[in-house]
Amino acid sequence: MSPQLQFHEDIVVLTLNRPEALNALSFSILDELNTLIQDVKKSNARALIITGAGDKAFCAGADIKELMGRSRQEQQAGSEFGQKIFDQIEHLQIPSLALINGYAFGGGLELALACTFRLATPNAKMGLPEIKLGLIPGYGGTQRLSRAIGITKANELILTGKTIDAEQALQYGILNGLVDKHKALDDAFAFCAQFKSFSLPVLNFAKSAVLRSFDVSLHEGLKIESNLSTLAYSLNDANEGMQAFIEKRPPSFKDH
Repeated sequence: MSPQLQFHEDIVVLTLNRPEALNALSFSILDELNTLIQDVKKSNARALIITGAGDKAFCAGADIKELMGRSRQEQQAGSEFGQKIFDQIEHLQIPSLALINGYAFGGGLELALACTFRLATPNAKMGLPEIKLGLIPGYGGTQRLSRAIGITKANELILTGKTIDAEQALQYGILNGLVDKHKALDDAFAFCAQFKSFSLPVLNFAKSAVLRSFDVSLHEGLKIESNLSTLAYSLNDANEGMQAFIEKRPPSFKDH
């Protein structure tokens, strides 16, 4: 079944909805994800939660049967399309949270790594097992995992294809925390609620500064930080935030 998008006031939940296939990413599902991400961009949402239907899997990865018998050109195009979708998630103006409620393998873990934050239920298991199929990750896993946890641990997971559980993933730095399986979505909403009172453009500036730090030298990164910091300072929200601090009251940001 198609992924579903549900709005809960200003938090939107995107649910992968193929529980019978452990929410695997077929090419048609990727197409639908692309459309839904555009809908999120156009909305007034202040945070995005991505999760999987059922209690077994967040997303078990690519649909392997669809990968068989493809030409090099088709494989290249498929990889680039998946990367494009996940890149859009990573660069959303709003924070995104992967709620990993079970298996997250291959493309499923790559999807989670494209999110700003990751929470998991204790039964979650994850990994990048492509090496066992004679493949390597193709939707950003080799790049985002090493950025998230460092090259040593990333090599360990990618070159062995090993599976780790939620506790190990937390220790490795893949996860921001663990949540109760029976109230996982409530915990995800609570996590995202902390961003609702902040200035949306300033959140985006902060996200952009962190993301761009991986692509440039420290010298260039400091320039980017200075530019984005100045842009934030020029907003009315900055005046409101500083005035509220002086007056010892909560700020009321207007996103401009």
